[in-house]
Amino acid sequence: MKKIASFFKWIGKDLKDIGITFGDGDWKTRISYLIMGFGPLVRGYFARGIAFLALEVLYILYMVSFGADYLAKISSLGTVETHMDLTTFVTVYGDNSFLILLYGVLSIIITLAFILAWRMNLRENRNEELAARENRKVPTVKEDLHQLLDNKFHVTLLALPTLGIFTFMIVPIIFMVCVAFTNYDKQHQAPSNLFTWVGFENFKKLVSFGGSGFGSTFFSILGWTLVWAFFATFLNYFLGMAVAILINKKCVKFKKLWRTILVMTIAIPQFVSLLYVSKMFAPDGIINSKLLEWGWISQALPFWKDPMWARVTIIVINCWVGIPYLMLISTGILMNIPEDLYESARIDGANGWQMFRKITLPYMLFVTGPYLLTQFTGNLNNFNIIYLLSGGAPQSIDMTGSAGKTDLLVTWLYKMTLDDTNYCMAATIGIVVFLVTAGISLVVYGLLPSVKDEEGFQ
Repeated sequence: MKKIASFFKWIGKDLKDIGITFGDGDWKTRISYLIMGFGPLVRGYFARGIAFLALEVLYILYMVSFGADYLAKISSLGTVETHMDLTTFVTVYGDNSFLILLYGVLSIIITLAFILAWRMNLRENRNEELAARENRKVPTVKEDLHQLLDNKFHVTLLALPTLGIFTFMIVPIIFMVCVAFTNYDKQHQAPSNLFTWVGFENFKKLVSFGGSGFGSTFFSILGWTLVWAFFATFLNYFLGMAVAILINKKCVKFKKLWRTILVMTIAIPQFVSLLYVSKMFAPDGIINSKLLEWGWISQALPFWKDPMWARVTIIVINCWVGIPYLMLISTGILMNIPEDLYESARIDGANGWQMFRKITLPYMLFVTGPYLLTQFTGNLNNFNIIYLLSGGAPQSIDMTGSAGKTDLLVTWLYKMTLDDTNYCMAATIGIVVFLVTAGISLVVYGLLPSVKDEEGFQ
């Protein structure tokens, strides 16, 4: 709440500054409110003036020739459908909801960027006018460029990556969020069939039971996603730590050999190893074949046909994939724990479990706390393990669409997009995934020892 209040306070302060700039400014500054760069041009700062004026001209040309048309239709996402003229048998092209939404969002973003440039134009006028009153020298363009290559080099260095992130990540995310509030699905495919805004209807449908609601499937998959993320994170963590402690024992020989054998399991790309392991656990795979041959079972075990078997199998196989990573991380950390702590504990009569609980585990949690959080959030969106092993199987009649009993929210989202072409519901699930991940991350981050009690640990 404090951050929201600070934001509105900053907005109010900036609006007040705009009013003061207009009230105290001369005629050159006031004209710059309409014609960007006018003040700098009249005062002789031609490079700045031309730059601001060019931005305004480009924005006007963009809106007149392209953006304004899409921006005007964004409230309805189009009204004229593409159809065949039965008299001439010629296709009459109408609106395209997809392009209207895409370019409408883009036009809004460009407009916001233009407002930011307009505000910079006012600040430039204010600085120039104050400098003239106080007989100060305004930095030249050459001096500004020198600053960007010296004291403000970090700004120059981050400008291109920031632009790339905004273009290829932020804009698609904004578009995806907008799709969640439409009825864009296989019955509403542009340009032949338009889609439109439906408000929060998709979110209501996601948590509704019965009829066309997805509530039963959603809560089932959400529950499994949280269970999977918990076991996939903490089983790997504690088993990897146990393996590292075991290998680090002085009585264990060939330490490098055991570590190399474990690392070999992660050296092979998961795309290959997981698909192969999936076939091994199939009804006619090598596991069932050998167990039947040895007489240990009378029929093939339902590794991928029974929901509980499938989920347990996935968690166990994930341990095989994840333990080596944690073993390597734990090995490096364990080697840095001062031996004096253990020696003092032994003198005081502590046993192995007590030393682990009071020395090893707190140290490990302090150092690896952020990593644990990263792993947990990563497992919430672990597409590879689920999709390559089971593909979400087994299917069930109580699951909506193509969802399966081992699907996570992220794999269900993928199927919703690819198989069901229900883009609006997929976008809705994407927002829910973000809210779940962000909510858990924010809560857990404040509880981490490395954040909560850094000074006390040191």
